[in-house]
Amino acid sequence: MGPIIRAVPPISLAPLVPPIRTPPPGCSVLLSLISCFYLLFATALDTITPSKSIKDPEFIISQNGTFRLGFFSLANSSNRYVGILYHQIPVQTVVWVANRNRPLKDSSGILNISDDGNLVVLNGKTETLWSSNVTNTAPNVTTAHLSDLGNLVLSNGDDAGSSLWESFQHPSNAFIESMEISTDVKKGRKVEIKSWKSHDDPSDGNFSFGIEPFNVPEFVIWNNNQLYFRSGPWNGNMFIGLILPTVAFSWFSVVADNRQQTFFIGYEDSNHSMLTYCELDSQGKFSERRWDAEKGNWIKSYSIYHTDCDVYGKCGEFGMCNSKKRPICSCLKGFKPRNAEEWSRGNWSSGCFRTTPLQCQRDNNNGSGAGKGDDGFLEMKMMNVPAFPDRSSIVNGECKDQCLKNCSCVAYAYDAGIGCMMWSGDLIDVKESSRGVDLYIRLPASELENSIGVKLQQLPLFNFEELATATNNFNHAKMLGQGGFGPVYRGTLDDGKEIAVKRLSKASGQGLEEFMNEVVVISKLQHRNLVRLLGCCVEGEEKMLAYEYMPNKSLDALLFDPAKQDVLDWRKRFNIIEGISRGLLYLHRDSRLKIIHRDLKASNILLDEELNPKISDFGMARIFGGNQNQANTKRVVGTYGYMSPEYVMRGQFSEKSDVFSFGVLLLEVVSGRRNTSFCNDQYALSLLGYAWKLWREGDICGIVDKVILESETYSKNGNEKEIWRCIHDGLVCVQEFAKDRPTMPTVR
Repeated sequence: MGPIIRAVPPISLAPLVPPIRTPPPGCSVLLSLISCFYLLFATALDTITPSKSIKDPEFIISQNGTFRLGFFSLANSSNRYVGILYHQIPVQTVVWVANRNRPLKDSSGILNISDDGNLVVLNGKTETLWSSNVTNTAPNVTTAHLSDLGNLVLSNGDDAGSSLWESFQHPSNAFIESMEISTDVKKGRKVEIKSWKSHDDPSDGNFSFGIEPFNVPEFVIWNNNQLYFRSGPWNGNMFIGLILPTVAFSWFSVVADNRQQTFFIGYEDSNHSMLTYCELDSQGKFSERRWDAEKGNWIKSYSIYHTDCDVYGKCGEFGMCNSKKRPICSCLKGFKPRNAEEWSRGNWSSGCFRTTPLQCQRDNNNGSGAGKGDDGFLEMKMMNVPAFPDRSSIVNGECKDQCLKNCSCVAYAYDAGIGCMMWSGDLIDVKESSRGVDLYIRLPASELENSIGVKLQQLPLFNFEELATATNNFNHAKMLGQGGFGPVYRGTLDDGKEIAVKRLSKASGQGLEEFMNEVVVISKLQHRNLVRLLGCCVEGEEKMLAYEYMPNKSLDALLFDPAKQDVLDWRKRFNIIEGISRGLLYLHRDSRLKIIHRDLKASNILLDEELNPKISDFGMARIFGGNQNQANTKRVVGTYGYMSPEYVMRGQFSEKSDVFSFGVLLLEVVSGRRNTSFCNDQYALSLLGYAWKLWREGDICGIVDKVILESETYSKNGNEKEIWRCIHDGLVCVQEFAKDRPTMPTVR
């Protein structure tokens, strides 16, 4: 964009348009003729023809009056240029320059259609300083038209569809509305914005702005053909990692045709009443400006370059940038500075190196062949992903497995709009971003073990001896239950406080991952209907979590035991239902993170001394990103009878999967029967089928637990409406298709 220079009011149209004076009375016919002539002439005010050129200081104006094409000078210079400027504002603002590299030295310039049909800029000696330089023109009929969008279009006569050349296809340093920046890989053709050399010199500068397909389209800024800035990959809605104001989502759009290898970035502002443009300045900063009519000046509304971390590869290979820390660069976990002395001086370009080889690399070197070995992945939340990812259409659950199978894969990430992204070789341009995705860095098991301490450092720590003493050396009589994670024990601390201790089973193939997942998830949560994590223990191979103890154990221990069922009258059951609903609503909508539990069932609902429910066991839970609504996995985990059909059949899960499990729980609480207790039943194969059958027959009471119907509180308080509503909600929640189920905020 041209520099902003205070200018005199726009030059008079006198050189092109004769003045129209008010005629004397009785000359209406003459006035009509003159008006018609003027209208015909006015239609040509935005066009240059073979018979009509413009000479310095003349200009033409777009029909809507927004832009003009003509001659101008810049501050502190007598050089003259031909360009497109905003017309109806008092600040000279240039959006395109024809002869940017060959200025006129005086005011003898002329812009016309040459004999060969090209648009040219000539000096007083009739030397050509600039030309549109096209070959398929039609001499004597070629015209140049300045559109209302600010696009100068050269075409054969009045045929608007025969565009021979456009200024939008040969931009300067401005990106204005309706312009497109593009790359055509097959034809080797690019449309890029090129910066000025300085604020008062429009010749080619060092920086250019364009779109690069890589494996996923990104917009980039080059500095003398060296990558200077990258936006992050386009996911169909935004550039991952690019921090824009909320309104900016309507600014940029990307159209990618991978088959034809063509890629476009468009710019559009929803506030059409205000003049806006984007500028790539001589320092490589790309920003948007808006015209403030009250102040009579341009206001910089946004810039994509915020901090030093926006410079490409600031921290080198395997380095990570965080502008809020000092120093801003650090090595990724498992890596150290390649040149410690340079790093101490603030020069991080040498990057980092891996301190411990990957297990799969050691296996290959030992001749044992490639395999999964003992490598794993360190999760890094909300990151702008590294440069140059390989892209795959596989689902999220397969992304990790695919990376593990390939020893050259050092990291992966998943975005619903892009798919699976994997990286081989060096990781460059890693930085934290509030608009990022979760990045998984491959590390050997020894480094992952060390990382456990990092994630647990904010939790109270127990030592092994404390928990062993509390549980009477993990006595079998103290065992409360057993899961895929390992056994759970009841314990008593020295101060008399009772706790529940989950001990990672050494034989569990999936225990470590679930252990870390539970720590990450539940340490971020706080709600009265979620079990509270009190602390942890990590010593050698021992990994344990300590929770608040629930004296009434789990819901299934009371609900499905005929000897204890009568403890749960309808009022207590309804309170339990409400508590589970509140906890699940918190996980899905009200917590800082959107969490899908994936294993909601009666045995994972713990009851305190007053029978208040608390959701537990977050080993299978998944944290969803802000824009993520569902995910897929090849490893289906959970409990049959509670899992939704789409999860069982396709590994697809979302908040609607938890809603399905909640519906099963509702029906179990009302009926007092397990969903899986109907295997040999003559009426149905499950509680769900049985409930649907009775509902259709109008036999609502047939679904309700006899303990409820026969209790005194039921007959006195008349709970029919609450029970009917719970059955109705339960059946709605367990519908076959996820789209037909409600979300937790709408379950009443």
